[in-house]
Amino acid sequence: MCGIAGVLSKNPTGAIKLNQAISAMQKTLQYRGPDDQGTYISQDQQIALAHTRLSILDLSTAGHQPMSTPDGRYWITFNGEIYNFQALRSQLQCEGIPFHSNTDTEVILRLYERDGIDCLKHLRGMFAFAIWDNWEKTAFLARDPLGIKPLYYWQSGTTLVFASELRTVLASGLPSKKLSPTGLYGYLTTGSVPEPHTLIDQIYLLQAGYSLQWQAGETQQHRYWNIDFHSKIIDLEDAITLTRSALLDSVKHHLISDVPVGIFLSGGIDSTAMVALARQTQTDPLHTYSIAFEETQWNEGDLARQIARQFGTNHSEYVVTAAIGQSLLPQFLAAIDQPSIDGFNTFCVSKLAYDAGTKVVLSGLGGDEIFGGYTSFAAVPQMVRLGQRIKALHPIPCTLGRVLEQWSASPKWRRLGDFLQAPPTPSAAYQRFRGIFSHREAQEILSYYCPESVSLHQSYQLFSEQHFDSIQDEISWLELSRYMRNQLLRDSDVMSMRWGLELRVPFVDRQLLEKIAQIPSSLRLQSGKQLLIQAVPEVPEWIFNRPKRGFAFPYEQWMTHEWKDYVQDTPVPDTIQLSPWYRRWSLVILHHWLQQLTA
Repeated sequence: MCGIAGVLSKNPTGAIKLNQAISAMQKTLQYRGPDDQGTYISQDQQIALAHTRLSILDLSTAGHQPMSTPDGRYWITFNGEIYNFQALRSQLQCEGIPFHSNTDTEVILRLYERDGIDCLKHLRGMFAFAIWDNWEKTAFLARDPLGIKPLYYWQSGTTLVFASELRTVLASGLPSKKLSPTGLYGYLTTGSVPEPHTLIDQIYLLQAGYSLQWQAGETQQHRYWNIDFHSKIIDLEDAITLTRSALLDSVKHHLISDVPVGIFLSGGIDSTAMVALARQTQTDPLHTYSIAFEETQWNEGDLARQIARQFGTNHSEYVVTAAIGQSLLPQFLAAIDQPSIDGFNTFCVSKLAYDAGTKVVLSGLGGDEIFGGYTSFAAVPQMVRLGQRIKALHPIPCTLGRVLEQWSASPKWRRLGDFLQAPPTPSAAYQRFRGIFSHREAQEILSYYCPESVSLHQSYQLFSEQHFDSIQDEISWLELSRYMRNQLLRDSDVMSMRWGLELRVPFVDRQLLEKIAQIPSSLRLQSGKQLLIQAVPEVPEWIFNRPKRGFAFPYEQWMTHEWKDYVQDTPVPDTIQLSPWYRRWSLVILHHWLQQLTA
């Protein structure tokens, strides 16, 4: 896992400015790659590449980046891991292609040399990379299919700037720091900034499953992969067998490393299943890490310890008190690349793993999305049915919706008012179910931070991009492509990399998803994640028979007492209600991020 950056320009402005820009960008990425760093600037001054390295595969200097082919034609800067690189390397060697390192980076470079953009068909893993062709003067950028690794870019005229983080693109000194009304509106209504937008105008996130080609200042994007649920007629027994085989295969690949691998253990089904599957494929000692609290209502430390004993792992626990949390807040706030209402949990447990000397960890993230673990799988269909019934009373739905949105004291009812003014689709229901502020509230806050954006009258709408066999499949797609991608994966990347830690997510795997997608939603998305439980029978009954609750910190209690100095001065229009706690927290995060932006 690393940090990458680059500047491309058809009309270079001179070596000094290019050097200054790439040097400033590299400095912002040092914590992502504390083991090594490098830069490359082409002789014609058309491109500058930077890299900071966290050494996971081939710890020698042979893994130094930017890396080139022996003839100097192709140069790459790469962030991520390719889990099938050994098999790909063997195939290429059989074709007579020599290798000078044992890295997955060189495998990507040689694949691109052979196949061009079709190299993406062969890669299994998480990645964001850029390859420069020094002969053709072209650049090829790509991001992994499910969006695990970020890749931000800004283009003006013939100049393109890209990097692993938004702050790094800004560090080039080329984009302005003007807020994006669309990105800010998306954050206020969903709790994270929806790709491809960012909070900065004209800076975008290359979408998951997309590549970008640059030549002579012109860019072209191409989607090479998309989530596709294509269920077949499969009975329960075959579904269980298929699921277990796919899970074991994914975990086995994600354990490939030249350094020890740990596991985040929360006490839920997904992380327990991850430990159980790792135990089936790993003979070396397993190290697990968890967060605990003094507050009994939130504490699941005892469960994590019990699971660790069950599977014989070397377990470490971090008891985060309100005082400890407060002492970590300045570092956490400084680590935020883009605001999100989540991320502090990953920040804390990543610190625990870092302090223990671990460089790679597995996470159970993604299990709820592909096995139906969220309450959205029940709530969204109910909302759609309600909307369809009320729609029959036209024009009452819109009138009722406007009344609820404008006058209700409950944030939940305000978002329902939003929904009743929209077509009763799963996408519309999902957006309000996952919502933070209603459309009207978001507009008020938006006009506070971006007074010139008052003309933004259209709410940010989610649209499903394909046909689904069932509403359950559509919700799974929405959870994967919205909540998971825009919030969970982005927070996981930034907060783990803040501690120089590589976080891997075996449930978020292209090959796994393509296999699981064959299973009908009636089996794959059974309530209580029954398919996952049956596929991993090692998960103890006392784990899956307990009521589900998401892993969370006692934010509300801490913000009322120990953390109040961080939240009391947050500017907001008087008409905005700040309860439940996550509404206030979202504005606290935004406020501190804006302060850092203008510092």
